[in-house]
Amino acid sequence: MGKKVNILFVCGAGLGSSFAAQMAAEDVLNSHNVKAKLDHVDISSAASLQPDIIITAQNFKSQFEKFSIDETKTAIVYLKNIVSKSEIEEKLLPVLEAKGAL
Repeated sequence: MGKKVNILFVCGAGLGSSFAAQMAAEDVLNSHNVKAKLDHVDISSAASLQPDIIITAQNFKSQFEKFSIDETKTAIVYLKNIVSKSEIEEKLLPVLEAKGAL
């Protein structure tokens, strides 16, 4: 087991789709014994927070590119299907490994 990571799930309002993505990711994290602090917020709040990882839908990429997020500290994972456990696993595991969480 690696270090505990802080993961932020982001959507437009910080309620529906970010929470759905969080629930899907929890299963992936648990199956790999990853310790993580999970939270979900709206996109405007996300820029001021500094989590280890941000997980969001692909359609928010252009909005995130306008924010000044230090991607050496905060990795951003964009998903086509925010509730796809296989896509979450495929895209998140390399990031978790790079962050020392696996």
